[in-house]
Amino acid sequence: MDVSKLRARLLDGGVIPAHPLALTSERRLDETAQRGLTDYYLSAGVHGIAVGVHTTQFAIRKPEIGLYEPVLALATDTMRSSDILKIAGVCGPTSQALAEAETAKQLGYDSVLLSLGELAAWTESALLEHCRAVADVIPVIGFYLQPAVGGRVLSRGFWRMFFQIENVVAVKVAPFNRYQTLDVIFALAESGRTDIALYTGNDDAIIHDLITPFVVGDVTLRFCGGLLGHWSVWTRSAVDVWKRCRAAVDTGVVDVSLLADAAAVTELNRMLFDADNGFAGCIAGIHDVLMHQGLMAGTWCLDTAEGLSPGQAEALRHAETRYPHLTRF
Repeated sequence: MDVSKLRARLLDGGVIPAHPLALTSERRLDETAQRGLTDYYLSAGVHGIAVGVHTTQFAIRKPEIGLYEPVLALATDTMRSSDILKIAGVCGPTSQALAEAETAKQLGYDSVLLSLGELAAWTESALLEHCRAVADVIPVIGFYLQPAVGGRVLSRGFWRMFFQIENVVAVKVAPFNRYQTLDVIFALAESGRTDIALYTGNDDAIIHDLITPFVVGDVTLRFCGGLLGHWSVWTRSAVDVWKRCRAAVDTGVVDVSLLADAAAVTELNRMLFDADNGFAGCIAGIHDVLMHQGLMAGTWCLDTAEGLSPGQAEALRHAETRYPHLTRF
């Protein structure tokens, strides 16, 4: 997809789930289930899929596991007849990030979600050089990841400079912090760029982000959609929620029921991502819901230390009963 079409598609907005990793009980890739997950998202009406991101488990990159390229290739092969956006996760120091970006490009991905989480000791100037290098290979979606799961705090000045990189096409804003969210939005408004799309990753404020106009002087910005691990489950409901938010934006009328659902979605995410336990069960929680849907055989993660927290599965079943319109498979 050429970059002008990519920008237009991103600005048009939509639902982009972060693709999980289906494993067997031996913690090996379950190719049949992995394809089934991709097909599920396509049938749910998503607008794109992100693969090789946090929800896919960063450990796929470890040499002894070696699943980064196979998982990305499996997804593109399954999506080959679809016109949805294909986004690959890229992380690590520059040599690793460039290699992953080249892999994504060769496999037909449209852009990469560039995580800076592992580069905590780097200066912001070094991070910007890193971003420019990756953007020379493939269009980049910036990523403000919350510190609780490996991200770092970035200044408004960093984002101003980041938005000067020509091949930046979007940014996923996920610091789980309103002040830091506003840093990105104000920096984008001040940059003068109108061709960069805002996507929410703030799982604690999904609906609020999607319906809020952010007015900065004579510029009004809005989130076009979301790129979310939360949307890897209950995906039909996610598509419905996005459509309701888009209708509210288009008409300028926000129904009270949508505000009620904003709180409910945040409560669902609290249990899904195991917020009460420092997000320890965030990956396993996603797997539990998908297992309950019949799309995964178990909740196994590559890291044997990762799993559900006590009571998390029971809380998720209770939540699905309490909010059936938000937890449709």
